[in-house]
Amino acid sequence: MRTSRPTRSLALVAGAGLLLAACGSGESNDTSASSTSSESASSSSSAASSASSSVAAADGSRVTLTYDGGLLVLDGETLDLVADLPLAGFNRVNPAGDGRTVMVSTSEGFQVLDTGTAVGGDETEPTLTDVVFTAPKPGHVVRHAGKTVLFSDGTGDITVMDTEDLTGATEPPETQVIASEAPHHGVAIQLEDGTVLSTLGTSESRSGVRVLDASGTEVARNEECPSVHGEGTLSGEVAVFGCSDGVLVYRDGAFTKFQAPDEYGRMGNAYVSETSPILVGDYNSDPDSEGSLLSELVLLDTSTDQLQVVDLPQGVRYTWRDVGRGPADEIVLLSTDGTLNSLDPATGEIQRSWDVIAPWEGPAEWQDPHPALVVHGDIAFITEPAQQRILAVDLTSGEVLAEGELPATPNEIAVATGIAAS
Repeated sequence: MRTSRPTRSLALVAGAGLLLAACGSGESNDTSASSTSSESASSSSSAASSASSSVAAADGSRVTLTYDGGLLVLDGETLDLVADLPLAGFNRVNPAGDGRTVMVSTSEGFQVLDTGTAVGGDETEPTLTDVVFTAPKPGHVVRHAGKTVLFSDGTGDITVMDTEDLTGATEPPETQVIASEAPHHGVAIQLEDGTVLSTLGTSESRSGVRVLDASGTEVARNEECPSVHGEGTLSGEVAVFGCSDGVLVYRDGAFTKFQAPDEYGRMGNAYVSETSPILVGDYNSDPDSEGSLLSELVLLDTSTDQLQVVDLPQGVRYTWRDVGRGPADEIVLLSTDGTLNSLDPATGEIQRSWDVIAPWEGPAEWQDPHPALVVHGDIAFITEPAQQRILAVDLTSGEVLAEGELPATPNEIAVATGIAAS
C-alpha cells in the first residue's frame, strides 16, 4: 500500500447560467468518439482456464468481453468462461441496465446480448439474440430513471425504451424515437419527469445541448459547450456534459457553464455516481497531445460549484477505460504503472494503492486493446490484454478474489450485474 498526492489544484467559480446562448465553436479529437464496427473474419472458440478463489467476486453477475472476432461471457464470481460467441468486427459493449442484457454495437446497430443472469427467471446460457435496434454507427448507451437510451451517430436518432422491457425480449420492445437536428457523435438522456437532454452538432463539429419536455417541445438549449462529449447524472438528477473548455451542467431547469482553468481544457468522459454531487471527469489541457494517455482529472462539486483540476503523481496515467466510482463514491483508477488506486473524490488525493497488473503502455489507437476497468459494487474487474487474463479485485482490501485466463485478447468490457433494474 502506498499513498501519493496530486501536485496541482485549481478552484473556479461557475460562469453565468444561461438558458439560451450564442453558438460555440471548436472541435477536438475524441479518444472514444467512434463506435463504427469494422468487419473481420477471425474468431475464437477455445475454452478458458481459470485460477479462481473460493471468495465470491460478484454473486449472480456475468462479465462480457469483446475480442477480435467475438464475445466472451464469464461468470462474475469465478471468472470461468460461460460462452464464446463468434461475432466479426470491432464491436463495443454496454450494459443495458436491467442486470441481464448487454447492448453490443455492431455494424448493423445495437444488438441485444442476453448474458443469462437469473434476472427475470432462471440462469441460462448466454445468447446473442436476434433483437437489433438498427442504427448506422451505433454510439452511446445511457441508463437512467428506468430508461435505456440509444444514440445513432449515423442518423442522430435517439431511441428510448423502458429498461425492464429488454429482459428476456425476443423482439424489439416498444420505443420512442426522437430525431436530432443533424447526425453527429452524440448522446442523450431522459430524466425522471420525461425531459430529454440531447447533444447538438453535425458531422463536422458539436456545440452544446438542447432540452425537450415530455411532449417533445424544445424548452431550452445551450451552445457554449464546444466538442460536447460524455454525459453523466449526479445526485439530485444534476446532468453534466463535457466540453473542450470545461463542463456544462443542467439542473433545476437551467444550464450553467463551468469554464476550465486552461484555454484548452477538455473533459471527454464523465465518471459519476447518482449518490454523489461530485463529477469526476478525464481531463486534457494539451491540445497537441498524442495518444490516449492522460495524467489529469477534473473534479466538480455541484453542491458548492467548485471546479478543480488535479495533476496525478508522476507515473500515474490512464485512459478513458480506466476510471470508475467505488462503493463509497471514491474514484477508482487503474494506472499504467500497474497499480489500482483509490482516490478521494473531493481532493483527488490517492488514499490507497495496490499493485495488480504489470506496467503497460498506452494504445496507439483508442480502439486498440489495453487494460480496462469496470466497477460493480465493491469489486473492480480489470483486464490485462498482454497476458490474456482478467482479475476481480476487492476494493476494500486490494485482495485478488478471482483470476481468469482467456482464450483471446480482451478489449472492451461490460458487466451484467444480476440485479434487476429498480
